[in-house]
Amino acid sequence: MTAASGRASVAASAASGAGDQAHPDRLVDPRGRAKVVRPLPAAEREMAVARGLAAYARGDFYLAHEELEPAWMAATDPGERELLGGLIKVAAAFVHASRGNPAGARTNLRGARERLAGAAAGRDGGLDIERLLVAIDDRLARLAAAPESTGATDVLDAAVPDPPHDVAGPPGRSRRPPLALEPPAIARRSPA
Repeated sequence: MTAASGRASVAASAASGAGDQAHPDRLVDPRGRAKVVRPLPAAEREMAVARGLAAYARGDFYLAHEELEPAWMAATDPGERELLGGLIKVAAAFVHASRGNPAGARTNLRGARERLAGAAAGRDGGLDIERLLVAIDDRLARLAAAPESTGATDVLDAAVPDPPHDVAGPPGRSRRPPLALEPPAIARRSPA
């Protein structure tokens, strides 16, 4: 297969919403990107999601991202992939917030919003996605209203302790104080 025919195959898959026929272990996301699928039994996927949501609820954002990722990589349903990808982006946003990185928090919240809005039209996993979207919009507005960092290097030299590993990832990544931005709750949808 030539590079041009490979791109054409991915483009055709994106247009049809199907996976790449030459690579059944891949699918194409709504943004036209080929993604690898790593099969995981449904019960293990559900457990990974439960662990990820529990870690997020405890404020262990890095761990939440890590727990949700295998379920996302195993999902073949586009709505479920969007939902899980959006939840991962929410967790990643607060990893960046805990590291004092407003640009990273903003970028991930925007990505979360895009993915969760796509999931709201399909699979929502029993979560109150509409409420979460409102909360994400609120956090984005707060970030937009906050004064931008001056980029001063004195903060980098200050003795800013690393947040716990499960919150912000491996030690040594945080050199700025955390952002004053509380994470939104990821709640179950109320029965109608």
